[in-house]
Amino acid sequence: MASQSLAYRGRAIGVLLMLLGIWGGLVPFVGHYFGYAYSPDKAWYYSSGRLWLSIAPAAAVFLGGLLVVASENAAALGAFLAALGGVWFVIGVPVAGLALARHGITPGTPVASHGAMFGASTMKFLEQLGFFYGVGIVIVFFAAVGLGEVIVAAMAARRYAEYQAGDLDSTQTYGAAY
Repeated sequence: MASQSLAYRGRAIGVLLMLLGIWGGLVPFVGHYFGYAYSPDKAWYYSSGRLWLSIAPAAAVFLGGLLVVASENAAALGAFLAALGGVWFVIGVPVAGLALARHGITPGTPVASHGAMFGASTMKFLEQLGFFYGVGIVIVFFAAVGLGEVIVAAMAARRYAEYQAGDLDSTQTYGAAY
């Protein structure tokens, strides 16, 4: 019973990771339609900065979420892969600015549209959160929760196997080894 509940929560987390991966990969291409963009302010514009700072980490997050959903055996690997993608969303822009800018790998600059609902500085802040930092933190959080779910499910299965084998009695509590 408890392991089924953990499996359902793990799958829900995997779906959330896949959705966050889709968001992180698509927002640079479609954000322009909503006045939510980084320069160049063109829809569906491809650049090496968008590849390395948005598409690659988004693909890692999506694949990680897919592994969490699809396979109990690969769920830990999937959660870890999603966490790596989330970390890259957070640190990729500063790393690119420091080490890769001369190679043309830059995110661009936040574009505060004239018709925006908020002021220019607020829009720039929201664009940084929605494109990189905020989405990365949310991804790392859900990947960590997913990895925790995998670990708890494995421990529960191990304890149940010990109980079935007669190595553990139902009144025994967790020992120092756990």
